[in-house]
Amino acid sequence: MNNDRQPKHAWPPWLKSLVIGRHPRRTLWRIGGLVVVCFVTFRFVLLPVRVEGESMWPTYRNHRINFINRLAYLRHEPRRGDVVGIRLAGWRVILYINRQLVPEPYVRTPCNWELPPEQLGPDEYFVVGDNRGMAVQDHWLGATSRARIMGKVLL
Repeated sequence: MNNDRQPKHAWPPWLKSLVIGRHPRRTLWRIGGLVVVCFVTFRFVLLPVRVEGESMWPTYRNHRINFINRLAYLRHEPRRGDVVGIRLAGWRVILYINRQLVPEPYVRTPCNWELPPEQLGPDEYFVVGDNRGMAVQDHWLGATSRARIMGKVLL
């Protein structure tokens, strides 16, 4: 009996080299490292979220997946026009400042809302969705604290 024969279930050498490389231990370490990096990235840096509702239409469509960059505001606070992820919702920061309309090129539907002026605290932001054609009572909008802002929405 010849012991040099490969069993029928053995992989051809080129396929084994392609899948696990020439050094299986290194490949295992690389795979483990990749799993850890992906876990850390998607747990602490990029938070995947599903857009629910039409209030950010047409910028973000209902039921689409986006990511929130949780590191975006480590060096600076949210700015006008930023799309932010807020616990339980996501909106764009600011509409009017001192009764002056802020230019918003991302808004494609006219807004005919009549809202009373609102005084914000030092740690508060006024947020509203992009779909200004919706009736104001169908929108979630208003002041939110900085603690509720999870990060900046990507894409």
